[in-house]
Amino acid sequence: MSSKTKLVLGITVATLLMTVMFAAAPKLSANPQQAATAEVKIDNFSFGPATLTVAPGTTVTWINRDDIPHTVVSTDSAFKSKVLDTDEKFSFTFTKAGNYPYFCSIHPKMTATIVVK
Repeated sequence: MSSKTKLVLGITVATLLMTVMFAAAPKLSANPQQAATAEVKIDNFSFGPATLTVAPGTTVTWINRDDIPHTVVSTDSAFKSKVLDTDEKFSFTFTKAGNYPYFCSIHPKMTATIVVK
């Protein structure tokens, strides 16, 4: 085998190995990892689920699927929505561990809890 053939063969093998290595390497993304999200549905005069457990940093979105207005108000004033008409949403990001009971200020018997741990 001539030295020129060995050189071409060596370059071909090296190119194939690099292609396999890059294909097997984890893909890097320019986008940062998306934060966790969760949803609470407001319907039939209730929050669903009634208790939602999430990790710190999670953004919870409440969406009113009822035909009448509702609010989302924490008992410790950590968050408070405006009056939400049908299909309107309210979001809050929970940064600290703890229990966050909340209610609808229009219909105070509507209650639920977000547990952050």
